[in-house]
Amino acid sequence: MAGEPQDDCLFCKIVGGQIPATIVRETETTVAFRDINPQAPTHVLVIPKAHYANAADLAVEEPGTAADILREARAVADDDHLESYRIVFNTGAGAGQTVFHAHAHVLGGRGMQWPPG
Repeated sequence: MAGEPQDDCLFCKIVGGQIPATIVRETETTVAFRDINPQAPTHVLVIPKAHYANAADLAVEEPGTAADILREARAVADDDHLESYRIVFNTGAGAGQTVFHAHAHVLGGRGMQWPPG
């Protein structure tokens, strides 16, 4: 059920403390941790503690938590002294989503090209 922890979800297991992660920030509604396969000097994932399959579902069901993710993404960038950075939400396998728990990638510390991908 949406919002409830899923037994087979990697990110739910990180939230629950079953899988270790390098956590850089945590709030009542979010957890931010370093990506294990970084694509930039700063590559942090910001996730909701509640399970939603993607950012679109989260925005509909818990818009306040979706805003919390963006606020924490900015805080991650501030903590890493980034003047410019990218926030990416992938929605669906065709867009590159591999963990089906809503999450934002905060990427910075190098030049970003356009278009991405």
